[in-house]
Amino acid sequence: MFDNLSSKLDKAFQILKGHGKITEINVAETLKEVRRALLDADVNFKIAKEFTQKVKEKALGQEVLTSLQPGQLLVKIVKDELTALMGAEAVGLSLNGAPTVILMSGLQGSGKTTFTGKLALYLQKKHKKKPLLVACDVYRPAAIDQLGVVAEQVGVPIYEDREEKNPVKIALSALAKAKEDKHDVVIIDTAGRLAVDQVLMDEIKAIHQAVAPSETLFVVDSMTGQDAVNTAKAFHDVLNFDGVVLTKLDGDTRGGAALSIKSVVDKPIKFIGTGEKMEALDVFYPERMADRILGMGDVVSLVERAQDQFDEEQARRISKKIAKNQLGYDDFLAQIQQVKKMGNMKDLMGMIPGMSKMLKGVDIDDNAFQSIEVIIGSMTPKERAQPQLMNHSRKQRIAKGSGRSMEEVNQLIKQFEQMSKMMKMMQGGKGKQMMQMLQNMK
Repeated sequence: MFDNLSSKLDKAFQILKGHGKITEINVAETLKEVRRALLDADVNFKIAKEFTQKVKEKALGQEVLTSLQPGQLLVKIVKDELTALMGAEAVGLSLNGAPTVILMSGLQGSGKTTFTGKLALYLQKKHKKKPLLVACDVYRPAAIDQLGVVAEQVGVPIYEDREEKNPVKIALSALAKAKEDKHDVVIIDTAGRLAVDQVLMDEIKAIHQAVAPSETLFVVDSMTGQDAVNTAKAFHDVLNFDGVVLTKLDGDTRGGAALSIKSVVDKPIKFIGTGEKMEALDVFYPERMADRILGMGDVVSLVERAQDQFDEEQARRISKKIAKNQLGYDDFLAQIQQVKKMGNMKDLMGMIPGMSKMLKGVDIDDNAFQSIEVIIGSMTPKERAQPQLMNHSRKQRIAKGSGRSMEEVNQLIKQFEQMSKMMKMMQGGKGKQMMQMLQNMK
């Protein structure tokens, strides 16, 4: 995420290394590189120019604190301006109405239907809502099928009417059905086009007027860069939408859409999609994103993702097993499944401060856990439950059955033993002290 931009900004700040103070000359040289980095990231030229001008005004004349180097001071100023550029603060959904109506808009291929499912899951988990998804794309039968698949994945019902060709009537019928079945949220997935056209705009405007949504969200593929900003402007002129959703941000190494869109339409980015899994949805926090762009990581979001996947009942069971020295490979597998649900591995590693620089150019395979899963799957239920049974002949059979080497099997056993020791320590005095420290920090 934003790899190229992060790398080029870091290079720009290197210019100030070794200088005792900020001067007009070294600031101008640094900001020239910053502007170039923004333009390479597909940020609008006018926005890039205004951004660097603001940074320059704040940087010049400031006293460099004795504990700071000029480069660090400039990084702080750039971070504050990046945060402001992206909206300063997170803006949540307005969940008014009985039911709350959320209207999705965007071009075909933007990830609108997938996001509709992700949002339904988010509202179920975070807000304890009972959503109903509505299929209002009357042009593509495959679009209704796709929404049906997504709805099944997140466990929510879908309203569809394949005979009706008027999306306004479908939307109004869905609202009546939602009230009848006591759904408190209705999410309407509308038709998209390959480009902005008058038919699309007239249709979504008619739906908007008919259902009077509490929230109208514009979904855009962040990888389209400046085109995403232009499309947002076109939709906003017609709909005056409430917020933006940036999808496929995990595949975007530039970041132009995230940095430009707020300035152009003056509406907040509310959510970002960070992967294909239904759980891969994050509330957009401008300050956290600025930290990540500057290579400072995002520990808060990392902890929040971990908490989202935390299973209290499972934790209780594992705690009892640790106390009785009964931890098995099935428990190890369960922990891996929880980590996998948190998102793609490179994105997670990038949330750790300083890690994005270390991972530059490194390809982290999301199937890294596959060999572990295959090896454990080749064990008998008894072997998974009683790790102490493992001997050479069993290892040979497991290696052969899983198609993996003895070295990989031994490595897994070693990892399991290390995890067991660590978890036992966490239950002891040191672990309790650490937990107490963390609670005091809240």
